[in-house]
Amino acid sequence: MTTPFKGRDVISILDFTRDELEVLFDAADKMDKFMHRGYVPKLLTDQVVSLAFFEPSTRTRLSFELAAKRLGAVTIGFAAEESTSVAKGESFADTIRMLDAYSDIIIVRHRYEGAALFASEIAESPVINAGDGRQHHPTQAMVDLYTVLRLFGTIDGLTYGVLGDLRYSRAASSFILGLTRFKPSKVYLIAPPLLKPRPEVKMVLDRMGTPYEEVDSLRDVIHELDVLYVVRIQKERFPDPEEYERVKGSYKVTLKLVEERGKDSLKILHPLPKVDEVDPALDNSKYAAYYEEARLAIPLRMALLALISGVEV
Repeated sequence: MTTPFKGRDVISILDFTRDELEVLFDAADKMDKFMHRGYVPKLLTDQVVSLAFFEPSTRTRLSFELAAKRLGAVTIGFAAEESTSVAKGESFADTIRMLDAYSDIIIVRHRYEGAALFASEIAESPVINAGDGRQHHPTQAMVDLYTVLRLFGTIDGLTYGVLGDLRYSRAASSFILGLTRFKPSKVYLIAPPLLKPRPEVKMVLDRMGTPYEEVDSLRDVIHELDVLYVVRIQKERFPDPEEYERVKGSYKVTLKLVEERGKDSLKILHPLPKVDEVDPALDNSKYAAYYEEARLAIPLRMALLALISGVEV
């Protein structure tokens, strides 16, 4: 069966339509059922997947690696730039050309915006952006949207709050952009003044007619929210350390606030890692969905790898 994903690069969540994302989510449901039954068909036994992580990662790298291996693929790659010939002076382009010769799919994570797009222009194999720069982390957005669908049975008609570093967090930006493919009731962008979302993100919201409002305080809107998506302050992406010092610790979601002012059905998402922006007392509460979110990354990425490879799910 030919799928709309076969052979495609995954650079931005905006590259995909709602219909295409729904195909992916249906395939992820099937993968999750396979996992629960304890038998996953080895759909990618003839495939080699490269994990080109030029930047540190835990969940994204491990979930992609596990997804590939569960489907029977061989994985190669590296987890830090220091362990590659880039440290010896090899260009990024040559590293991608080498991986293209060795593998069928290349998964790239990089600190510079545009790195994945550049890789896709060089490589003949499909390239998946596992996070580059400050704006795009498309597979995280796919995971986040899929988690909402699993929790609520729908992505439409819900009120969302996206809290935290909306200026530098690529996970937050990609989630916000992903919501424009659906019909949220409203999206609250909740951030301190220095961490407001960048103009290009708001331009997409405006163009797509997605209702949103920028606010400074979670307390003022938490009673309206169905989903609260929280991100940490992205210290490693601040160009100026003094700017980071001015905003660190400027927001925190507490169990007390959620219990007193939030809906009983409120769910809290977080792409992880958490630092101090979410009270640990929330971890075992009915509100916390971030560990389930991390678990669902595996069947979602299994589905994505299978569909890009063109196999029937």
